[in-house]
Amino acid sequence: MEILVLYYSLHGHTAEMARHIARGVEEADGVSARVRTVPPVNTGMERSSPPVPETGPPYARTQDLRECGGLILGSPTRFGNMSAALKYFIDGTAAEWYSGTLEGKPAAVFTSSASLHGGQESTLLSMMIPLLHHGMVLVGLPYSESALNKTRGGGTPYGASHFASWEGERELDVHEISLCRALGKRVARLASQLSPGDMTK
Repeated sequence: MEILVLYYSLHGHTAEMARHIARGVEEADGVSARVRTVPPVNTGMERSSPPVPETGPPYARTQDLRECGGLILGSPTRFGNMSAALKYFIDGTAAEWYSGTLEGKPAAVFTSSASLHGGQESTLLSMMIPLLHHGMVLVGLPYSESALNKTRGGGTPYGASHFASWEGERELDVHEISLCRALGKRVARLASQLSPGDMTK
């Protein structure tokens, strides 16, 4: 079984989170991570990149959604919301919504912001809304994860987060990394226990 870790990253912080989340996924027995990204969009809301990225993971296709056992979605904050690039991809999943491709699969979200109170939680919530419309089972971070009580940067019960600072010089700290890995592992473990069809019976 594969968990799709799907994200958009501009300065690399969300991409780094995705790598730690993928490591957490692969700590669960019999589960692996499929890491994918989405291209940026221009001001005309059209794709502005070549079909294959120059570096990093491949761009996601809707086939990745059909083949995954769970989804972990990530974006930097954009005025307290997900990025336009990620929203553009999600808006193109109407066929998957109609057919119930993601129904009953576990899902989680993660984000990075330039300021400590820069809309992390509202961004996480904004990403949850389309996942609920797809019929997915949302997974958060409980306070039994000790890093959630110790973090001075990112980390919320709604999902993993990172405080990058205004100039982007702040790397993920030990607590943020711990929560990224915990989120990946929680989704992977739930995916191995859930059959998508179980939620519709």
